Amino acid sequence: MDPRIDSMMHRRRFFSTLIGASAAFQGCSLGYAYSVAGRAKNALPTADQTAWQDLEMGMFIHFGPNTWQNSEYDNLSTPLSAINPNINTDQWADCAVKLGAKYVVFVAKHVGGFCMWQTHTTNYGIRNTPWKGGKGDVMANLSASCRQRGLKLGFYLSPRDDKFGAGLGGRCKTPQKQAEYNQMYRKQLTELLTRYGPIVEVWFDGSIVVPVGDILNRYAPRAMFFQGPEATIRWVGNENGFAPYPTWNSIPKADAKTGVATAIQGSPNGSVWLPIEADVSILRPDWFWSPTKQKNLLSLEELTDIYYRSVGRGVQMMLNLPPDSNGLMPKETFERAREFGEEIHRRFGHSLAETSGSGRLLVLKLPRPHRADHVILQEDCAFGQRVRAYRLEGFSSGKWVDLGRGISIGHKRIQPVPPAIVQAIRFVAEESVGQPVIRRLAAFDTGVQPPLGWNDPVQVWASDEVGTWKDYRFRIDITKKIVTPAQYHLRFVPQGSTTITIEKPVLLVGGVSEPDLVHRSKSDPDALILTITAIGQSVVIEGQIKGAKQGVVLLRQI
Repeated sequence: MDPRIDSMMHRRRFFSTLIGASAAFQGCSLGYAYSVAGRAKNALPTADQTAWQDLEMGMFIHFGPNTWQNSEYDNLSTPLSAINPNINTDQWADCAVKLGAKYVVFVAKHVGGFCMWQTHTTNYGIRNTPWKGGKGDVMANLSASCRQRGLKLGFYLSPRDDKFGAGLGGRCKTPQKQAEYNQMYRKQLTELLTRYGPIVEVWFDGSIVVPVGDILNRYAPRAMFFQGPEATIRWVGNENGFAPYPTWNSIPKADAKTGVATAIQGSPNGSVWLPIEADVSILRPDWFWSPTKQKNLLSLEELTDIYYRSVGRGVQMMLNLPPDSNGLMPKETFERAREFGEEIHRRFGHSLAETSGSGRLLVLKLPRPHRADHVILQEDCAFGQRVRAYRLEGFSSGKWVDLGRGISIGHKRIQPVPPAIVQAIRFVAEESVGQPVIRRLAAFDTGVQPPLGWNDPVQVWASDEVGTWKDYRFRIDITKKIVTPAQYHLRFVPQGSTTITIEKPVLLVGGVSEPDLVHRSKSDPDALILTITAIGQSVVIEGQIKGAKQGVVLLRQI
């Protein structure tokens, strides 16, 4: 059925065929609440954003001097002469295929500044190692491996560069150093965008102050950009791989402009389409391989939980699989990726039946009565994310029974339902902005229980009390409490029941004020939300409290 065609008569004929004309008209006169605010303008994706969201699964690859250091941040101690691995990018790409990934994002330069391609912008790179006599180019090899397997390629080019002395976002201490670094970084970016074929995604982790818009417009007009002023996608806000629910693709324009917006800024009424990517490492919480970190390898159950709470909530899942110091994916990592990919395909590779259509009600008739335990919903987001609330029903034993409810759909919603033998499944839009356009309504019999946390909110406590304030002022060093890049709630609890106001909050990262990384909580007036994009630098919050002379400050990870 063409999703742009909505015919009540077609639905009535379907009902008549399924359960008789009388039941058909009852089904079409359901008393659901329906918003007629369809005249409001929805945020819409570009064609390239839609194509990117259809990829759904990506593979991250972290590999660098850190791999030899048992460290997440390059301490610059590894002699370049010690970096001589037997890199096999074909094996990396094979791993991505087994995983079910459609694209690969390679860390071409992490925060230490080490470059994994042939560049003369710095002496700190693969060109200055014994690998292939100094002629090796990991980006070139990986590009060829991906192209042979139909994988799209992206890269991470850290704006921060510890070797050069550039801090978060590529910010330098003097105008002279900034100008020098801007020139160097722009050349690095140009090299990566022009030498290795079409690029699907570029990561500017921690945002970026180096002007690069002209380069991106010229050489990568169709790529997705993670963080920074040119951002077309956004971070989920944690490194657990979990997205919140409901999940909205649109955000307010002011939040989009910051370049560091996350899932928490999502709004069903936002004016800018900025889809979400949930990144997580198979060695969570570590991103680089070491013999001691391999024990963190996520189980199949943990990976499946992440999938339900990322792809299953309409966001991209990007799973990091780091090679070892030999330049190979460890056998256990490769096998776990294969096992996970096969399980997802087993569950969702073939539906019992599926359909599409537009309107407030859509019925999926199964070829014969069958057990169903999962439903997948997708909106045609070319028309925006319209559904605000819905319910699912199954036709069983001559009547419609409730299977479950939800709020957002967007690109995809994987919804487990109580296992039941059904003849049909019905989608009912209880609230929407304009007429829903359902790209896919599909039923599955996976034969397994969903992960226990598939419908849980994302909320993890990082710590409790992190400081106090006195005399209406606060300055709190929370560096040791920030153990992972994520978003954090900082709540101010006054002594007594006084109502307070937080005034003039300043977040200092590495001693530099970062106004775009701190904002007030919409739900808690006595709380701030901090967006911490990287660790390894000091994090201090200071400001004033109006209404209470003293109190305590609590911290929790969102």
